[in-house]
Amino acid sequence: MPVDDVTEPVLVPATEAPPPDDGLRILKSWTRDLFFSIAFALIIILFVYQPVKVEGGSMEPGLEDQERIFINKLVYRFETIERGDVIVFRYPRDMRKSFIKRVIGIPGDRVRVAKGHVYLNGQPLPEPYVPEDYFDSRSDEERVVKPDTFYVLGDHRSMSNDSREFGLVPRANVYGKAVFGYWPMEKLGTVR
Repeated sequence: MPVDDVTEPVLVPATEAPPPDDGLRILKSWTRDLFFSIAFALIIILFVYQPVKVEGGSMEPGLEDQERIFINKLVYRFETIERGDVIVFRYPRDMRKSFIKRVIGIPGDRVRVAKGHVYLNGQPLPEPYVPEDYFDSRSDEERVVKPDTFYVLGDHRSMSNDSREFGLVPRANVYGKAVFGYWPMEKLGTVR
């Protein structure tokens, strides 16, 4: 009987793995990037910058009712609170509420308000951020700002509940500095 020339199949070892599924690889990459982006954003929002909405008109014309701003929650761990800073703090009479006001007096200052005009350490305080028609006629006896407290006022004096009403703000209540307005777009920019 004739024998057919039969060849056995030869197995050659694979030197390269088959290419991975490109769609799955791209999906994993996007998922990973999205996860790290969200985690990074949460860290920034929780510990550094927080978006907030201004409610009320006590800081007009600089900050208007319903304006959206960012506050820096980390800055006062490295810097001191200065006169003129616009701070966000827990309201001393109800810690569930947050207020935003301008720092007028820092520890050691003597602050007096006479018929709406502020006197700091015996001298009239220039306040270019308060338009003439936003002043009121209220007065407040002279106060010496105690250590770790601040005297704060709203820029719209006739609409502001501030240190004239509730007294000095403890340093422990301050949790941020208003730094940047982002909405509405015409108010885009740094808070002054």
